[in-house]
Amino acid sequence: MHQDNKIDITFRNLRAAGKKVFIPFITAGDPDIEATYLIAKEMIRNGADLIEFGVPYSDPSMDGPVIMRADKRALESGTRIQNIFDLVEKLSTEHPETPFLLLLYYNSVFVYGLEKFFEAAEKAGICGLIIPDLPLEERSEAQPTADAHGIYLISMVTPTSGERAEQICKTARGFLYCVTSLGVTGARKSYEISFTEYFDKLNAFSSIPKCAGFGISDPEQKRRIEKFCDGTIVGSAIVRRIEECIAADMSHADIAKQIGIQVSGFTGGKAL
Repeated sequence: MHQDNKIDITFRNLRAAGKKVFIPFITAGDPDIEATYLIAKEMIRNGADLIEFGVPYSDPSMDGPVIMRADKRALESGTRIQNIFDLVEKLSTEHPETPFLLLLYYNSVFVYGLEKFFEAAEKAGICGLIIPDLPLEERSEAQPTADAHGIYLISMVTPTSGERAEQICKTARGFLYCVTSLGVTGARKSYEISFTEYFDKLNAFSSIPKCAGFGISDPEQKRRIEKFCDGTIVGSAIVRRIEECIAADMSHADIAKQIGIQVSGFTGGKAL
């Protein structure tokens, strides 16, 4: 029997304290694994509650140009899945209360080998996986292995999920990743959906925590959206800042510091 998943513990504690969850996303290995380690530590120090690492992939179908370029940089720096397992193992040892998630495409799991992948993920301390191209209807292959290793498959729901939304909500584990815009990832200035309507519908289906993601570009937008849900996920805005720092030829330590400052803007934490 596995202990409580750290994702559940984190959401439970923050809900009890009346606080919202903040989940930053970065591509693992951008610009390289050493930099990712330093960036992750700064994000945790500046108030990140969970950390989501993207596993670089050569053909990321749901990602916009910012994350596609990050994937390319990470792959060119030699980042492989084993490096990411090693990275998370080190971080989860140093930050035992922080849940770590991977966002990856199912092919990465399949090629590694299903049992071997989940075994390595559990050993590394990974709490959940977000697999955008593994819809609810095709989960049966991976779900029993994930369950056996105490790893959640995080469900995604979109404004166009329609009738499927109820089933997605009822089978979700950990939290529900609520896509708040249509199309690929990327920071946006405005949204086309009614948040009240969207989250009221999802809340009617399940009390599972709900986090909004896709296109949240600044702290003001984050604060506006989190009124409707339990937390927010910010990716492209952070990955773009990393790209700017790389272009400015900053050291890894300076890149990490800049991202810490950016994250503190979202969390209200102090960048030291």
